[in-house]
Amino acid sequence: MRYEIRVLGRLEPRWAAWFDGMTLTTGDGVTVVEGPVEDQAALYGLLHKLRDTGLPLLSVNPSSAQGA
Repeated sequence: MRYEIRVLGRLEPRWAAWFDGMTLTTGDGVTVVEGPVEDQAALYGLLHKLRDTGLPLLSVNPSSAQGA
């Protein structure tokens, strides 16, 4: 399943390697991380990594985008 996760603020380039295989976009003060997540454990791990960046979580939603 694919997810779209939004955080408030700009994700620093040093964190980008943590989200390899996902699309990161920033605009209007929000960073969007979108891509495939294998299972609930992987989603939990991804959210834990985002928490470590210090950026407030805005939303976590299944993505309607097609792809692997």
